[in-house]
Amino acid sequence: MTAHGAGTRALRVLRTGLLTTVQDLGRPGRGALGIGRSGAADRAAHRLANALVGNPPDAATLEVTLGGLVVEAEGALDVAVAGARCPGAPHLTPVHLPAGARLDLGVPPAGLRTYVAVRGGVDVTPVLGSRATDLLSGIGPPVVAAGDRLPVGARRGPFPGVDVAPVAEPAAGEVTVVVLPGPRPEVLDPAGWDVLTGSAWTVGADSNRIGVRLEGPALALARRTGAEPPSEGMLRGAVQVPPSGHPVVFLADHPVTGGYPVPGYVRDADVDRCAQVRPGQRLRFRYATGWSG
Repeated sequence: MTAHGAGTRALRVLRTGLLTTVQDLGRPGRGALGIGRSGAADRAAHRLANALVGNPPDAATLEVTLGGLVVEAEGALDVAVAGARCPGAPHLTPVHLPAGARLDLGVPPAGLRTYVAVRGGVDVTPVLGSRATDLLSGIGPPVVAAGDRLPVGARRGPFPGVDVAPVAEPAAGEVTVVVLPGPRPEVLDPAGWDVLTGSAWTVGADSNRIGVRLEGPALALARRTGAEPPSEGMLRGAVQVPPSGHPVVFLADHPVTGGYPVPGYVRDADVDRCAQVRPGQRLRFRYATGWSG
């Protein structure tokens, strides 16, 4: 992986687990160019990990899917881990790694994505102003591989005086998220909305950073007349209904446009929770207060 700076401090990657990528807060404002935002799937966990080591929110972290990452410190480093709790690694607390020390993330019992922040940030070469790896477009640094040397940037700002952050961890059981009306709420009639919000959807095995694919009863779209609507802009959290009738909740690497209707959006704060659900887990939608489809 290409270094941005010539610093001597770095993380040497010994093992990556299922999937490890470099992420920051992405590339906002480029949708008109066909470039999605990407960035951390669970933005709250990414920001928290950075805050614990005194980084700004946009510093690049490592997003680790289902644990398995092992890294070794080249030079003395301060790190923090947030998101899904991985056995073997200190969680929600800043940790000092002397030169040669290793951080070993086991498989989390709950949650899907863990964020590793290092004081100074992961300093790989930015692409279009961001260090985020976009798996849909291929923009950004490559997926992290064993043997990579990830340079660490210069320390900025004071080190925070925090011992541990008492933050709720991802749920292992059923998760309920709030759904708001989207650009095409009329494609579901009242009975369709009742199915969407009254069902316990199962997270599919084909879910990824692009979207959470849900299995359950097929949603029947309300009868429409005239031409099909044109492709429309997409944002993370969109609940799209493809021809199968099984909804998809779009995450960080979603496409910038889509031709299938979007009756609703998951509330932004709840999209982070969607990014932590695992295949086989149950997900429910509930109407936003004061609104019913």
